[in-house]
Amino acid sequence: MALKGVFTDKKKNGRPNYRAGITVTGKHISLGSYPSEKKAHEAYLFAGQLLKDRSLTIQDYKNSCPLIFEKYVTLINLRDNNIYFATPIYLYKRDFGYFLSPVRELKFDMDDLFYFSQHKIMERGNHLFISEYGMQTSLRERFGIMSFAVEGRDFLFINKDDLDYRRENLEIINRYHGVRLIKTLRKTVYKAVIHLRSDYVVGNYRTEKEAAIAYNKAADILIKNGFSKNFMQNYLEDVSPREYAMIYTDVEISEKIEKLTPQTT
Repeated sequence: MALKGVFTDKKKNGRPNYRAGITVTGKHISLGSYPSEKKAHEAYLFAGQLLKDRSLTIQDYKNSCPLIFEKYVTLINLRDNNIYFATPIYLYKRDFGYFLSPVRELKFDMDDLFYFSQHKIMERGNHLFISEYGMQTSLRERFGIMSFAVEGRDFLFINKDDLDYRRENLEIINRYHGVRLIKTLRKTVYKAVIHLRSDYVVGNYRTEKEAAIAYNKAADILIKNGFSKNFMQNYLEDVSPREYAMIYTDVEISEKIEKLTPQTT
């Protein structure tokens, strides 16, 4: 007879597989697979203890714990907030944390709860991303921070915490490739800059849209002039095709850009 909380089946190679699980208020929660029945039972017992002992916190997690860290967080949240998520989320009154480790907590607004309760955040080096529809989406890009963006120039974490993705803490300065916001005492302009072997100024524009489209137009001109570089184009999702075409036609480009060829750079 199997130990309580342990379920046994077979792997593809025929070896036994020991799975631990616990039932809470009628809901069965899987605790994972283990190399032995004893280890699976230990996970079950610890899960029961964790759900009762409110003195145990997320920061108390140790590598010797029978549960993996993600499951540890989900059970503490269930204990404290009476709701179960499959991802390592802990709810607060106004927002929530997504725990990468006991000491690394991403912060999000409640508006993002449904998405991150359904999608796991993964990490490779310093890169955080979400896998969906067979593709990897950068966490920063989900919040409007493009891959080319430079912190301090194109965006800011207002409280200096780069794990805090609450919208009150994010300031997006430049949303588009090759566009820089220039503020002076007299006026604010958007400068479009395109890079070849060095930066070339495309022009200064009244609006971010104009600067972004001017960059695209400059890239098209340079390709037509013989440059083989794969320029990153700006996509303006809030601009209709008609409006885009009108701005593209009317926007002025630096004469220097129009005359550039591979031989003159």
